[in-house]
Amino acid sequence: MALETYRKKRDANKTPEPVPAWDVPDVAEDHTGNDQHGRGDTFVVQEHHASALHWDVRLERDDVLVSWAVPKGLPLDPKSNHLAKQTEDHPMAYATFEGDIPKGEYGGGKVTVWDAGTYQLEKWTEKEVKVVLHGKQVDGRYVFFRTKGSDWMVHRMDGPPKGWHPIPRDLQPMLAVAGRLPHVKDDDAWSYEVKWDGVRALVAVEGGRVTLTSRSGNDVTSHYPELRGLGLQLGARQALLDAEIVAFNAEGRSDFGRLQSRMHVGKPGAALLRATPVQLMLFDVLHLEGRPLLKETYDERRAALESLELQGEHWSVPPSFAGGGQALLDATREQGLEGILAKRRDSRYLPGRRSDFWVKVKHIRRTSAVIAGWKPGEAGRAGRIGSLLLGVQGPEGLEYAGHVGTGFTAATLTMLGDRLEPLRRDDSPFAAPVPRMYAKDAVWVEPRLVAEVDYTEWTKDGRLRHPSYKGLRDDYDPKDVVRE
Repeated sequence: MALETYRKKRDANKTPEPVPAWDVPDVAEDHTGNDQHGRGDTFVVQEHHASALHWDVRLERDDVLVSWAVPKGLPLDPKSNHLAKQTEDHPMAYATFEGDIPKGEYGGGKVTVWDAGTYQLEKWTEKEVKVVLHGKQVDGRYVFFRTKGSDWMVHRMDGPPKGWHPIPRDLQPMLAVAGRLPHVKDDDAWSYEVKWDGVRALVAVEGGRVTLTSRSGNDVTSHYPELRGLGLQLGARQALLDAEIVAFNAEGRSDFGRLQSRMHVGKPGAALLRATPVQLMLFDVLHLEGRPLLKETYDERRAALESLELQGEHWSVPPSFAGGGQALLDATREQGLEGILAKRRDSRYLPGRRSDFWVKVKHIRRTSAVIAGWKPGEAGRAGRIGSLLLGVQGPEGLEYAGHVGTGFTAATLTMLGDRLEPLRRDDSPFAAPVPRMYAKDAVWVEPRLVAEVDYTEWTKDGRLRHPSYKGLRDDYDPKDVVRE
């Protein structure tokens, strides 16, 4: 009768799962062909891509497999307990089951054996199960403890495996300096990538779940739901990746302006997801399977990244070229792309630092600037924003960097007005006086918003020449915006 619930939920004519008849003893064999029936110490963990990815942990007990569905898998860090949902007992034959349960059937989805082995029992009661697992992937002491009804938690009682480290949650991306192409004699010491016109994100994947963190440290996972599938592809593999989120225009080029409609929407609707899908361009890996990679060279990190073979509808690993910087720069110019990134092949990853180990070489001149105020417009813009007063951080504080009055749509002006109105202040936030012609009638604001602008050059007095507004950046800290 222990398998009554299991049998009631399955039809042997519709699912490849083992469904023993009522009058037939349930016997399974392990991977060596040995009879497991009655041995009492079998455990198996199966990766189950059902309606939601999870891992089924099963322990042999009284000739059945007592089972828990664990959404994030067995924890390796004793500081982190994982939810475990107890499910129906399974037959012993399930210990080696792998296959595709048809859609529409109970538990529909792909099942694979993620780990298997034996366990030592320390305690088994209705509220607590303590075991020592001996498998290829997992080895250690665990306790399952009931919290309410079928809800349990699973805790690792040992310390983490030797050499294993949790994903760091406080890193910031490494940044590049603006510059020129490395000298031709040093070309082979550098690797070259296309520079994408998007926003940076650190991508933490653990237990099949994706967390996206912006450059400023904000959790933006909900902004880009189409990227969750990356977690399904990585499955049980743990990784911290560096990437750029981009939106492509009709010409197939990444377009920061097009991405604007996604950057500021926390939970986009289906229509927006269809109209402006995003792509995640993965170009670095900082932590993999419990191993920090920050001290590894660029070449070593790149090899680790490519070994993951990450490719999906909304994510990919764009190519990197060892040497040949001029050829890639020429090709990106012909294609109308923003430019390239040159990265020293022997360089380490320096979180939160702007380093000349990474150099951005641009065709299109673009920079970020802090919005410090605005000037009222005339004629069609009377009473509304005519131009934005911009600044960058200098040794003494915020320095005036000019004003931008082009590149706005009516909707953009309305949005900027709404965002800037609560930030009004009585005095200028600049460290030094602003030229009177720009300060007159200016509406000053707290310098909290960062704009992205195209320009032709910096003037000798530190102003942007011919700037054009391209959008707001929610992923930049205004304190980090400097003249490039």
